Amino acid sequence: MRIATTIFLTDETIRPVRLARELEQRGFAGLYLPEHTHIPAERSTPFPPGGELPREYGRTLDPFVALGQAAAVTERLALGTGITLVAQHDPIDLAKQIATLDHLSGGRFTLGIGFGWNKEEAADHGVEWTSRRELTQDRVALMQALWADEPTAHKGEFGSLRPSHAYPKPVRGKPRILVGGAAGPKLFAQIAAYADGWLPVGGGGLTETLPVLRTAWEAAGREPDALQIVPYAVQPSPGKLAYYAELGIEEVVLTLPPAGEGEVLRALDEYARYL
Repeated sequence: MRIATTIFLTDETIRPVRLARELEQRGFAGLYLPEHTHIPAERSTPFPPGGELPREYGRTLDPFVALGQAAAVTERLALGTGITLVAQHDPIDLAKQIATLDHLSGGRFTLGIGFGWNKEEAADHGVEWTSRRELTQDRVALMQALWADEPTAHKGEFGSLRPSHAYPKPVRGKPRILVGGAAGPKLFAQIAAYADGWLPVGGGGLTETLPVLRTAWEAAGREPDALQIVPYAVQPSPGKLAYYAELGIEEVVLTLPPAGEGEVLRALDEYARYL
């Protein structure tokens, strides 16, 4: 099982270059970074887990810039977003960022996709909340048209693209795409439609939800063995990782504290027993 990590990198935490070097030297498989462009100071949207919104949410580094630094000082470390709020991006610009990072890293990038929870943040980007899932799917299709080998047009409900030259290309034609979110028919239909798998946050309840996802996946004509499940932001224990192994899961993403260098390195020392 590959053991990757995720962390809210901010202007107050360990820096991307130091963390990436430590992860690769210690044998961790990857680094996934979250994204929030901003957090409106006045909002009615509650923080999903409850309580006050943690300080790091309003201070996150841009994940693509931070992962670019990580790519430059590593050779094997997988790089990913956990997650990119695709609906909040211009898809042509985002396709270029993704392809460039994947190209420069030698094909090490995974695009983790999410739909967001903060209505005010999305509204500032002009996103209509009720159609954000459909908008995301349309923008992924547009990006895939730009990544195609030949100039390819896209005409969707939310945007269109004339056949275009766009380089560089992702190393394998497109990056691996994993979709995050809570289990449900809408999410599972989107995963089956255009993704390579699921990023279940916390990784709980998989015994019940995985059969439902597999049914949706196979009903969409996807190869059963191609589905990837990557439990995300997990607080590990030996029993939990053994449970994932029994389910056939090959990668898990452990959560690191959004802290300074000393605290993060101590967490890596603790997680080393799982490698």
